[in-house]
Amino acid sequence: MAKADAKLFNRSSQVALVREGNRTVLTMGSDFQGDPKEFAVVIPVPTPIEKEQIHIGDPKLLMRLDAYSSPRLVEYHDPDPCGRRDEMRKMSVNGAMLPQAAAVREKEKSLGVTIEARYTVGEYDILILSAKDSGGLAKWLQSNGYRIPAGAAEVLDSYVRQNMRFFVAKVNLGEKARLGFSSLRPIQVAYESPKFMLPIRLGMVNANGPQELFVYTLTRKGRVEAVNYRTVRLPSDTDVPLFVKDRFPDFYRALFSRQVKHEGSAAVFTEYAWDMGWCDPCAAEPLTAAELRGVGVFWLPDAAGAGASGASDVFLTRLHVRYDAAHFPEDLAFQETADRQNFQARYVLHHPFAGTVSCDAGDYRDSLRSRRESEARNVIALTGWSADEVRRRMGVTAAELDTRKWYERLWN
Repeated sequence: MAKADAKLFNRSSQVALVREGNRTVLTMGSDFQGDPKEFAVVIPVPTPIEKEQIHIGDPKLLMRLDAYSSPRLVEYHDPDPCGRRDEMRKMSVNGAMLPQAAAVREKEKSLGVTIEARYTVGEYDILILSAKDSGGLAKWLQSNGYRIPAGAAEVLDSYVRQNMRFFVAKVNLGEKARLGFSSLRPIQVAYESPKFMLPIRLGMVNANGPQELFVYTLTRKGRVEAVNYRTVRLPSDTDVPLFVKDRFPDFYRALFSRQVKHEGSAAVFTEYAWDMGWCDPCAAEPLTAAELRGVGVFWLPDAAGAGASGASDVFLTRLHVRYDAAHFPEDLAFQETADRQNFQARYVLHHPFAGTVSCDAGDYRDSLRSRRESEARNVIALTGWSADEVRRRMGVTAAELDTRKWYERLWN
Protein backbone atom coordinates (compact mmCIF):
# COMPACT_ATOMS: atom_id res chain seq x y z
CA MET A 1 0.00 0.00 0.00
CA ALA A 2 1.22 3.48 -0.85
CA LYS A 3 0.74 6.48 1.43
CA ALA A 4 0.26 10.21 0.83
CA ASP A 5 2.04 11.53 3.89
CA ALA A 6 2.84 15.09 4.92
CA LYS A 7 6.20 14.98 3.10
CA LEU A 8 4.33 15.23 -0.23
CA PHE A 9 3.57 18.89 0.47
CA ASN A 10 5.95 21.84 0.62
CA ARG A 11 5.72 24.44 3.39
CA SER A 12 3.89 21.98 5.62
CA SER A 13 3.59 21.99 9.40
CA GLN A 14 2.44 19.19 11.69
CA VAL A 15 0.66 19.72 15.00
CA ALA A 16 -0.76 17.18 17.45
CA LEU A 17 -3.56 18.27 19.78
CA VAL A 18 -4.48 15.97 22.67
CA ARG A 19 -7.70 17.16 24.29
CA GLU A 20 -10.02 16.09 27.11
CA GLY A 21 -12.20 18.52 29.04
CA ASN A 22 -10.24 21.75 29.34
CA ARG A 23 -6.86 20.03 29.23
CA THR A 24 -4.75 20.27 26.10
CA VAL A 25 -1.31 18.97 25.14
CA LEU A 26 0.00 20.75 22.05
CA THR A 27 2.92 19.29 20.08
CA MET A 28 4.39 21.62 17.46
CA GLY A 29 6.61 20.13 14.76
CA SER A 30 8.98 22.49 12.97
CA ASP A 31 9.52 22.54 9.21
CA PHE A 32 12.19 25.24 9.58
CA GLN A 33 14.93 25.15 6.92
CA GLY A 34 18.11 27.13 7.53
CA ASP A 35 20.61 28.14 10.18
CA PRO A 36 19.31 27.25 13.67
CA LYS A 37 20.40 30.64 14.97
CA GLU A 38 17.77 32.18 12.69
CA PHE A 39 14.94 30.06 14.10
CA ALA A 40 12.25 31.56 16.31
CA VAL A 41 8.61 30.79 16.97
CA VAL A 42 5.94 33.00 18.52
CA ILE A 43 2.74 31.18 19.53
CA PRO A 44 -0.22 32.81 21.30
CA VAL A 45 -1.36 30.65 24.22
CA PRO A 46 -4.54 31.15 26.28
CA THR A 47 -2.94 30.82 29.74
CA PRO A 48 0.34 31.48 31.56
CA ILE A 49 2.81 28.63 31.14
CA GLU A 50 5.12 27.26 33.85
CA LYS A 51 8.40 25.54 32.99
CA GLU A 52 7.03 22.16 34.03
CA GLN A 53 4.31 22.53 31.38
CA ILE A 54 6.89 22.56 28.59
CA HIS A 55 8.53 19.46 27.20
CA ILE A 56 10.69 18.59 24.20
CA GLY A 57 9.06 15.76 22.27
CA ASP A 58 10.25 12.93 20.09
CA PRO A 59 9.94 13.82 16.36
CA LYS A 60 9.35 10.15 15.57
CA LEU A 61 5.93 10.37 17.22
CA LEU A 62 4.68 12.95 14.71
CA MET A 63 6.08 10.72 11.97
CA ARG A 64 4.16 7.77 13.46
CA LEU A 65 0.91 9.73 13.55
CA ASP A 66 1.47 10.82 9.96
CA ALA A 67 2.23 7.30 8.74
CA TYR A 68 -0.72 5.74 10.57
CA SER A 69 -3.29 8.26 9.30
CA SER A 70 -2.00 9.04 5.78
CA PRO A 71 -4.35 8.76 2.81
CA ARG A 72 -3.64 5.43 1.21
CA LEU A 73 -3.68 3.54 -2.05
CA VAL A 74 -4.60 -0.13 -1.71
CA GLU A 75 -4.40 -2.98 -4.20
CA TYR A 76 -6.66 -5.95 -4.82
CA HIS A 77 -6.10 -8.82 -7.24
CA ASP A 78 -9.06 -10.47 -8.94
CA PRO A 79 -9.49 -14.18 -8.23
CA ASP A 80 -9.79 -16.74 -10.99
CA PRO A 81 -13.15 -15.93 -12.65
CA CYS A 82 -13.61 -19.64 -13.30
CA GLY A 83 -13.06 -20.66 -9.70
CA ARG A 84 -14.95 -20.03 -6.49
CA ARG A 85 -15.43 -16.27 -5.89
CA ASP A 86 -13.26 -16.04 -2.87
CA GLU A 87 -12.89 -12.75 -1.14
CA MET A 88 -10.30 -10.65 -2.92
CA ARG A 89 -6.97 -10.89 -1.19
CA LYS A 90 -5.29 -7.71 -0.15
CA MET A 91 -1.76 -7.07 -1.32
CA SER A 92 0.56 -4.82 0.59
CA VAL A 93 3.01 -2.92 -1.36
CA ASN A 94 4.66 -2.00 -0.37
CA GLY A 95 20.19 32.64 20.77
CA ALA A 96 21.62 34.22 22.32
CA MET A 97 20.03 34.89 25.70
CA LEU A 98 18.04 38.10 25.87
CA PRO A 99 19.84 40.92 27.70
CA GLN A 100 18.74 41.33 31.31
CA ALA A 101 20.19 44.70 32.26
CA ALA A 102 18.00 47.09 34.26
CA ALA A 103 17.89 49.52 31.34
CA VAL A 104 16.54 46.81 29.07
CA ARG A 105 13.86 45.83 31.59
CA GLU A 106 12.87 49.48 31.84
CA LYS A 107 12.49 49.61 28.05
CA GLU A 108 10.32 46.49 28.19
CA LYS A 109 8.12 48.17 30.76
CA SER A 110 7.79 51.30 28.62
CA LEU A 111 6.60 49.16 25.72
CA GLY A 112 4.02 47.45 27.89
CA VAL A 113 5.73 44.06 27.59
CA THR A 114 6.26 41.82 30.61
CA ILE A 115 8.49 38.76 30.59
CA GLU A 116 6.42 36.55 32.88
CA ALA A 117 8.79 33.58 32.73
CA ARG A 118 12.08 32.54 31.18
CA TYR A 119 13.08 28.89 30.71
CA THR A 120 15.63 26.75 28.93
CA VAL A 121 14.08 23.42 27.95
CA GLY A 122 16.16 21.06 25.84
CA GLU A 123 17.69 23.05 22.99
CA TYR A 124 15.26 25.97 23.29
CA ASP A 125 15.33 29.26 25.20
CA ILE A 126 11.69 30.04 25.98
CA LEU A 127 9.99 33.22 27.12
CA ILE A 128 6.39 33.67 28.24
CA LEU A 129 5.31 37.24 27.43
CA SER A 130 2.28 39.35 28.12
CA ALA A 131 1.64 42.72 26.52
CA LYS A 132 -0.60 45.73 26.98
CA ASP A 133 -0.75 46.64 23.30
CA SER A 134 0.28 45.09 20.02
CA GLY A 135 2.42 47.99 18.88
CA GLY A 136 4.62 47.75 21.95
CA LEU A 137 4.88 43.98 21.55
CA ALA A 138 5.87 44.31 17.89
CA LYS A 139 8.55 46.87 18.78
CA TRP A 140 9.84 44.62 21.57
CA LEU A 141 10.09 41.64 19.23
CA GLN A 142 11.87 43.70 16.59
CA SER A 143 14.33 45.19 19.06
CA ASN A 144 15.17 41.70 20.32
CA GLY A 145 16.04 40.28 16.95
CA TYR A 146 12.71 38.84 15.78
CA ARG A 147 11.88 39.58 12.17
CA ILE A 148 8.35 40.91 12.38
CA PRO A 149 6.96 41.76 8.93
CA ALA A 150 4.58 44.56 8.11
CA GLY A 151 1.05 43.74 9.21
CA ALA A 152 2.03 41.67 12.24
CA ALA A 153 0.90 44.31 14.76
CA GLU A 154 -2.70 44.07 13.56
CA VAL A 155 -2.73 40.29 14.02
CA LEU A 156 -1.00 40.54 17.39
CA ASP A 157 -3.62 43.05 18.52
CA SER A 158 -6.45 40.52 18.47
CA TYR A 159 -4.47 38.18 20.73
CA VAL A 160 -3.53 41.01 23.09
CA ARG A 161 -7.21 42.00 23.38
CA GLN A 162 -8.03 38.37 24.29
CA ASN A 163 -5.48 38.64 27.11
CA MET A 164 -3.48 35.79 25.63
CA ARG A 165 0.17 35.19 26.48
CA PHE A 166 2.90 34.66 23.93
CA PHE A 167 5.09 31.57 23.91
CA VAL A 168 8.40 32.65 22.35
CA ALA A 169 11.17 30.15 21.59
CA LYS A 170 14.65 30.46 20.11
CA VAL A 171 17.35 27.84 19.67
CA ASN A 172 20.02 27.78 22.37
CA LEU A 173 23.00 26.93 20.17
CA GLY A 174 25.14 25.83 23.10
CA GLU A 175 22.51 23.41 24.38
CA LYS A 176 21.84 22.15 20.87
CA ALA A 177 25.53 21.36 20.40
CA ARG A 178 25.76 19.74 23.83
CA LEU A 179 22.69 17.56 23.26
CA GLY A 180 23.91 16.57 19.80
CA PHE A 181 20.63 16.74 17.88
CA SER A 182 21.00 17.53 14.17
CA SER A 183 17.41 18.74 13.68
CA LEU A 184 14.99 20.72 15.81
CA ARG A 185 12.75 18.57 17.97
CA PRO A 186 9.04 19.35 18.48
CA ILE A 187 8.00 21.52 21.40
CA GLN A 188 5.18 20.26 23.64
CA VAL A 189 3.06 22.47 25.89
CA ALA A 190 0.41 21.25 28.36
CA TYR A 191 -2.21 23.74 29.59
CA GLU A 192 -5.80 24.09 30.75
CA SER A 193 -8.25 26.37 28.97
CA PRO A 194 -11.83 26.17 27.71
CA LYS A 195 -10.48 27.30 24.32
CA PHE A 196 -9.94 24.39 21.93
CA MET A 197 -8.18 26.25 19.16
CA LEU A 198 -5.03 26.59 17.10
CA PRO A 199 -3.66 30.06 16.27
CA ILE A 200 -2.61 30.24 12.62
CA ARG A 201 -2.94 33.90 11.63
CA LEU A 202 0.37 35.11 13.00
CA GLY A 203 2.26 32.64 10.85
CA MET A 204 0.51 33.91 7.71
CA VAL A 205 1.91 37.43 8.00
CA ASN A 206 5.27 36.50 6.50
CA ALA A 207 4.16 33.32 4.72
CA ASN A 208 5.33 32.82 1.17
CA GLY A 209 2.10 31.61 -0.37
CA PRO A 210 -0.48 29.16 1.00
CA GLN A 211 0.66 26.92 3.85
CA GLU A 212 -0.10 23.26 4.46
CA LEU A 213 -1.15 22.30 7.99
CA PHE A 214 -1.71 18.77 9.27
CA VAL A 215 -3.49 18.57 12.63
CA TYR A 216 -3.66 15.25 14.47
CA THR A 217 -6.24 15.45 17.25
CA LEU A 218 -6.47 12.72 19.88
CA THR A 219 -9.61 12.70 22.00
CA ARG A 220 -11.71 10.23 23.99
CA LYS A 221 -15.21 10.70 22.58
CA GLY A 222 -14.82 10.89 18.83
CA ARG A 223 -14.14 12.91 15.72
CA VAL A 224 -12.93 16.53 15.88
CA GLU A 225 -14.14 19.22 13.50
CA ALA A 226 -13.67 22.94 13.00
CA VAL A 227 -16.48 25.15 14.27
CA ASN A 228 -15.66 28.33 12.35
CA TYR A 229 -14.88 26.75 8.98
CA ARG A 230 -16.60 23.96 7.11
CA THR A 231 -15.09 20.53 7.75
CA VAL A 232 -15.29 18.37 4.62
CA ARG A 233 -14.48 14.72 4.08
CA LEU A 234 -12.29 14.03 1.09
CA PRO A 235 -13.61 11.72 -1.64
CA SER A 236 -12.78 8.16 -0.66
CA ASP A 237 -13.12 4.47 -1.52
CA THR A 238 -12.78 5.28 -5.20
CA ASP A 239 -11.49 2.87 -7.85
CA VAL A 240 -8.65 4.35 -9.93
CA PRO A 241 -6.57 3.05 -12.89
CA LEU A 242 -3.49 0.92 -12.32
CA PHE A 243 -1.08 3.63 -13.54
CA VAL A 244 -1.90 5.65 -10.40
CA LYS A 245 0.30 3.24 -8.45
CA ASP A 246 3.42 4.83 -9.97
CA ARG A 247 2.00 8.34 -9.73
CA PHE A 248 0.24 8.29 -6.39
CA PRO A 249 1.99 11.42 -4.99
CA ASP A 250 1.03 13.39 -8.14
CA PHE A 251 -2.47 11.94 -8.04
CA TYR A 252 -3.07 12.87 -4.42
CA ARG A 253 -1.63 16.38 -4.74
CA ALA A 254 -3.86 17.00 -7.75
CA LEU A 255 -6.88 15.55 -5.95
CA PHE A 256 -6.32 17.67 -2.86
CA SER A 257 -5.75 20.87 -4.86
CA ARG A 258 -8.95 20.23 -6.81
CA GLN A 259 -10.94 19.76 -3.60
CA VAL A 260 -9.47 22.97 -2.14
CA LYS A 261 -10.54 24.87 -5.24
CA HIS A 262 -13.98 23.24 -5.22
CA GLU A 263 -14.52 24.38 -1.62
CA GLY A 264 -13.42 27.94 -2.33
CA SER A 265 -10.07 27.53 -0.52
CA ALA A 266 -11.88 27.94 2.80
CA ALA A 267 -12.47 24.44 4.14
CA VAL A 268 -10.82 22.07 6.60
CA PHE A 269 -10.49 18.55 5.18
CA THR A 270 -10.80 15.29 7.09
CA GLU A 271 -8.28 12.76 5.82
CA TYR A 272 -8.68 10.18 8.59
CA ALA A 273 -10.89 9.50 11.62
CA TRP A 274 -10.44 6.20 13.43
CA ASP A 275 -10.32 4.46 16.76
CA MET A 276 -6.62 4.07 17.66
CA GLY A 277 -7.21 0.49 18.76
CA TRP A 278 -7.18 -0.85 15.19
CA CYS A 279 -7.03 -0.05 11.47
CA ASP A 280 -8.17 -1.64 8.19
CA PRO A 281 -6.10 -1.56 6.10
CA CYS A 282 -3.15 -0.39 8.17
CA ALA A 283 -0.85 2.12 6.51
CA ALA A 284 1.20 1.72 9.70
CA GLU A 285 0.48 -0.01 12.97
CA PRO A 286 -1.53 1.92 15.59
CA LEU A 287 0.58 3.79 18.13
CA THR A 288 1.37 1.83 21.25
CA ALA A 289 0.18 3.02 24.65
CA ALA A 290 3.71 4.22 25.39
CA GLU A 291 3.83 6.22 22.14
CA LEU A 292 0.42 7.72 22.84
CA ARG A 293 1.57 8.86 26.26
CA GLY A 294 4.66 10.31 24.59
CA VAL A 295 2.50 12.46 22.34
CA GLY A 296 0.53 13.65 25.38
CA VAL A 297 -2.42 11.29 25.88
CA PHE A 298 -2.61 11.81 29.64
CA TRP A 299 -5.62 9.64 30.46
CA LEU A 300 -3.92 6.33 29.70
CA PRO A 301 -2.73 4.27 32.70
CA ASP A 302 0.82 4.93 33.84
CA ALA A 303 1.48 1.21 33.88
CA ALA A 304 0.97 0.85 30.13
CA GLY A 305 4.02 -0.96 28.81
CA ALA A 306 6.10 -0.03 25.80
CA GLY A 307 4.74 -3.02 23.93
CA ALA A 308 1.09 -2.45 24.75
CA SER A 309 -1.27 -2.07 21.82
CA GLY A 310 -3.04 1.14 20.91
CA ALA A 311 -5.86 2.25 23.20
CA SER A 312 -9.49 1.98 22.10
CA ASP A 313 -10.48 5.10 24.06
CA VAL A 314 -8.21 7.26 21.91
CA PHE A 315 -9.84 8.54 18.73
CA LEU A 316 -7.58 10.10 16.10
CA THR A 317 -8.77 12.72 13.63
CA ARG A 318 -6.39 13.89 10.92
CA LEU A 319 -7.27 17.30 9.48
CA HIS A 320 -5.52 18.89 6.50
CA VAL A 321 -5.75 22.62 5.85
CA ARG A 322 -4.30 24.69 3.04
CA TYR A 323 -4.59 28.20 4.34
CA ASP A 324 -3.73 31.80 3.56
CA ALA A 325 -4.70 35.18 4.96
CA ALA A 326 -7.37 35.83 2.34
CA HIS A 327 -9.40 32.69 3.04
CA PHE A 328 -8.67 32.02 6.73
CA PRO A 329 -9.17 35.33 8.55
CA GLU A 330 -9.77 33.58 11.89
CA ASP A 331 -7.76 31.11 13.92
CA LEU A 332 -8.93 27.50 13.83
CA ALA A 333 -11.47 26.68 16.55
CA PHE A 334 -12.39 23.03 17.15
CA GLN A 335 -14.98 20.91 18.87
CA GLU A 336 -14.99 17.24 19.78
CA THR A 337 -18.04 15.32 18.62
CA ALA A 338 -19.50 11.98 19.68
CA ASP A 339 -19.15 10.66 16.12
CA ARG A 340 -16.93 7.57 16.16
CA GLN A 341 -17.69 6.50 12.59
CA ASN A 342 -14.46 5.40 10.95
CA PHE A 343 -13.25 7.21 7.84
CA GLN A 344 -10.13 7.15 5.72
CA ALA A 345 -9.11 8.77 2.43
CA ARG A 346 -8.61 5.54 0.48
CA TYR A 347 -8.13 4.85 -3.22
CA VAL A 348 -8.31 1.39 -4.77
CA LEU A 349 -6.48 -0.46 -7.53
CA HIS A 350 -7.98 -3.65 -9.01
CA HIS A 351 -5.64 -5.99 -10.92
CA PRO A 352 -7.32 -8.29 -13.45
CA PHE A 353 -6.78 -12.00 -13.04
CA ALA A 354 -3.35 -12.78 -14.54
CA GLY A 355 -3.55 -16.57 -14.76
CA THR A 356 -4.91 -18.91 -17.40
CA VAL A 357 -8.68 -18.68 -17.78
CA SER A 358 -10.12 -22.19 -18.18
CA CYS A 359 -13.72 -21.19 -18.93
CA ASP A 360 -15.59 -18.81 -21.20
CA ALA A 361 -15.62 -15.97 -18.57
CA GLY A 362 -17.34 -13.62 -21.02
CA ASP A 363 -19.11 -11.73 -18.27
CA TYR A 364 -15.81 -11.20 -16.50
CA ARG A 365 -14.14 -9.79 -19.64
CA ASP A 366 -17.06 -7.43 -20.20
CA SER A 367 -16.83 -6.27 -16.60
CA LEU A 368 -13.15 -5.41 -17.06
CA ARG A 369 -13.94 -2.94 -19.81
CA SER A 370 -16.73 -1.38 -17.79
CA ARG A 371 -14.41 -1.16 -14.79
CA ARG A 372 -11.67 0.57 -16.76
CA GLU A 373 -14.16 3.09 -18.10
CA SER A 374 -15.33 3.82 -14.56
CA GLU A 375 -11.75 4.11 -13.26
CA ALA A 376 -10.87 6.58 -16.02
CA ARG A 377 -13.89 8.76 -15.24
CA ASN A 378 -13.04 8.66 -11.55
CA VAL A 379 -9.46 9.82 -11.92
CA ILE A 380 -10.46 12.61 -14.33
CA ALA A 381 -13.12 13.86 -11.92
CA LEU A 382 -10.82 13.64 -8.88
CA THR A 383 -7.74 15.29 -10.37
CA GLY A 384 -8.85 17.40 -13.32
CA TRP A 385 -6.32 15.58 -15.51
CA SER A 386 -7.28 15.60 -19.18
CA ALA A 387 -8.99 12.61 -20.72
CA ASP A 388 -6.21 12.39 -23.31
CA GLU A 389 -3.54 12.15 -20.59
CA VAL A 390 -5.49 9.52 -18.68
CA ARG A 391 -6.07 7.44 -21.82
CA ARG A 392 -2.38 7.68 -22.71
CA ARG A 393 -1.28 6.53 -19.28
CA MET A 394 -3.83 3.72 -19.31
CA GLY A 395 -2.68 2.66 -22.77
CA VAL A 396 -6.14 2.73 -24.32
CA THR A 397 -7.82 4.55 -27.20
CA ALA A 398 -10.62 7.07 -26.97
CA ALA A 399 -13.05 4.52 -28.39
CA GLU A 400 -12.23 2.02 -25.65
CA LEU A 401 -13.33 4.48 -23.00
CA ASP A 402 -16.35 5.77 -24.87
CA THR A 403 -19.35 4.35 -23.02
CA ARG A 404 -21.99 5.89 -25.29
CA LYS A 405 -24.27 3.71 -27.39
CA TRP A 406 -23.50 3.62 -31.12
CA TYR A 407 -26.48 5.85 -31.91
CA GLU A 408 -25.46 8.34 -29.20
CA ARG A 409 -22.05 8.62 -30.86
CA LEU A 410 -23.82 9.17 -34.17
CA TRP A 411 -25.98 12.10 -33.04
CA ASN A 412 -23.94 13.54 -30.15
